[in-house]
Amino acid sequence: MNNTLAPIIYVVDDDPSVRSSLSLLLTACDFRVFTYESAIHFYQTEFKDEPSCILLDVNMPGMSGLEVQENLNSRGSHVPIIFLTAYGNISMSVRAIKAGADNFLIKPVQKEDLLLAINNALERDAEERKSRILSEEIRFRYASLSERELEVFYLVVRGKLNKEIAYELGNSERTVKAHRSSVMEKMQVNSLAELVLIATQLKILGVDGPDDNRSALKRST
Repeated sequence: MNNTLAPIIYVVDDDPSVRSSLSLLLTACDFRVFTYESAIHFYQTEFKDEPSCILLDVNMPGMSGLEVQENLNSRGSHVPIIFLTAYGNISMSVRAIKAGADNFLIKPVQKEDLLLAINNALERDAEERKSRILSEEIRFRYASLSERELEVFYLVVRGKLNKEIAYELGNSERTVKAHRSSVMEKMQVNSLAELVLIATQLKILGVDGPDDNRSALKRST
């Protein structure tokens, strides 16, 4: 039995008939659906850290859908947004897409088009979610390195040989080999190529030294 919860679809629209029809359709398609009559009501809920998508009306009293999008972006939200509107225009759609919307659909939208847009948004969100989780894991592994291991890591990914690292750090080559092995184990990699890839992801290769990089990582988290 698959115990994975179905994705959540947040429907934000001031038209009760639209909310009702979308809720019926999406529930029948095995989504979990939460509906909101305005942006104010929408902000009173907390996003669950689960696969989800927002169906957002553009023209609503009080706060427009585009303003909702701006606010969500300022809060660092990663939940994909699909705009729905009966009064859209090219400039409006361009603004929404440039601000990160996944799609901009005109009402009345065909069932197939809506479900395709939702599934595409959820697939993209799943890939980005995996990427964020992996990035956090890599940062956690990197933070577990000792100061000496960090120095060895920094020199190894720059192509330094063990004897060169030993000379630069004032250690024996045997000690450097031990530190290098520990770095590989803690970073959970099996080859220098993998370690260099991680260094690139952490932007280690673009700073002057390991201390500078750790400071940069702290500022970015």
